[in-house]
Amino acid sequence: MIPLRIVCWNVNGLRAMEKKGFVKWVLETNADLVCLQETKAEPSQLSQALTQIPGYEVQFVSAQKKGYSGVAIYSKRPLGNIRSGLGFEEFDHEGRVLAGEIAPNVTLFNIYFPNGKASPERLAYKMRFYEQALKVMREELGQGRSVILCGDVNTAHREIDLSRPKENEMNSGFLPQEREWIDRLLEAGFVDIFRKIHPEPNQYSWWDLKTRARERNVGWRIDYFFVSEDLLDQVTSAELLSDIMGSDHCPLELTLRL
Repeated sequence: MIPLRIVCWNVNGLRAMEKKGFVKWVLETNADLVCLQETKAEPSQLSQALTQIPGYEVQFVSAQKKGYSGVAIYSKRPLGNIRSGLGFEEFDHEGRVLAGEIAPNVTLFNIYFPNGKASPERLAYKMRFYEQALKVMREELGQGRSVILCGDVNTAHREIDLSRPKENEMNSGFLPQEREWIDRLLEAGFVDIFRKIHPEPNQYSWWDLKTRARERNVGWRIDYFFVSEDLLDQVTSAELLSDIMGSDHCPLELTLRL
């Protein structure tokens, strides 16, 4: 087994992040895989500096809508069996899913889950996306594969995962049906690895920039690494890199031996 370090980050616009030193950060971080969400760009809109970071191959999935959604994986080694989407056009035109084999029989899913706050229709869309994603995860496990699922899930699971749970009980991102979906994901055979290692409160991954909430650590933990239970003993660390700035989210880091 060799150590493998995976970083996951909702960058809230990759082109904007380039101006904030993103390429330098990738090279200094030196992770084996860097999974991004909300890239908001097609590859043709990106500079050569972003598409050809030394030592990395990169895969992009973009939304049909310009400047919206999008995911990417930078990898030091070639990914196998690369897939995009969940298999339904309703979801896949938004460019939210990228998966690949990172070791024999181990699949990494990088997913930017929908936000349900805009309208009842978008909340319903989010819940349909959730159901299809859970189906895909169950199928993957059912085929005897190990799975790592990372990304912006856009839901805080439990009260410990946001600063003001009582005030947000009726808001998308902390609704009972959204939280229950995470329960079902865990019941299907996954572990919220950060929370297992770090049971302490006040650990968040997203803050509202408009209210300068990050300075007061008034946040939500809505970004996750979920690992299938068979990988649990191979995980050596899981961290929130809350000192890394540039987005309204902070990066997450998972280290394991595969």
